Amino acid sequence: MTEFRVPAGTLGFMTGQRRVRWLVSGTTLLMGLLGAVAWAAFAPLDPDSRDELFEIPNGTYARRMAGDKVEILPDTIRLTMGLNDTLLLKNLDDVPQVFGPVLIMPGQSFRLPFEKASTYSFACTAHASGQMSVIVDPSPAVGWDTLQWRLRHWPKNLNKSTP
Repeated sequence: MTEFRVPAGTLGFMTGQRRVRWLVSGTTLLMGLLGAVAWAAFAPLDPDSRDELFEIPNGTYARRMAGDKVEILPDTIRLTMGLNDTLLLKNLDDVPQVFGPVLIMPGQSFRLPFEKASTYSFACTAHASGQMSVIVDPSPAVGWDTLQWRLRHWPKNLNKSTP
């Protein structure tokens, strides 16, 4: 039977010096990744604006009357206290739209700030069902909750920064 021997001072294909460089590079990369995760979990959340904008496009009413299933607004909108806790609706359609007790005329905007974390239901003529819910979550606690909030909003914030 033949015996396989690794030369002294090597680890398979790596020499001692190569192994040290590999370990230093890997450790540096791991520390950088852990630092980024720690920053994302503990750094303060500082949004550009507390408004969450939704637009009702021109022609929405006409398309709905023609029988199109128009889904321009989500059935449920999620906001977060202290971060994006103001709903901003812009009516770009050529007919008035109703949101809750408010009539939003063509070209007008309606800003609704929320002061309490809760679930709200509104009548909404921009929806085929005529209803829309707004869920206002409490401000995320520092740590795991903040990290989850950042990850959930990262794609949306990434889209805002692209020209």
